[in-house]
Amino acid sequence: MEKSTILQSTITCPQCGFQKEEIMPTDACQYFYKCTNCETVLKPKQGDCCVFCSYGTVACPPIQMNKSCCS
Repeated sequence: MEKSTILQSTITCPQCGFQKEEIMPTDACQYFYKCTNCETVLKPKQGDCCVFCSYGTVACPPIQMNKSCCS
């Protein structure tokens, strides 16, 4: 049985704590994300491939599928 990929993730801004549910792209990493509350531009933490892996409730689709992200 194949595990389904989750496409929605709640991203939390580390600056102001604002949370927003977003749809993750399936074909690319999202390297930048601008908080809609405080307008801080988020970048992935060292070792993470995208902002969803760093600040989201769910890892990005390629990581969920055990594939190389951003290749």
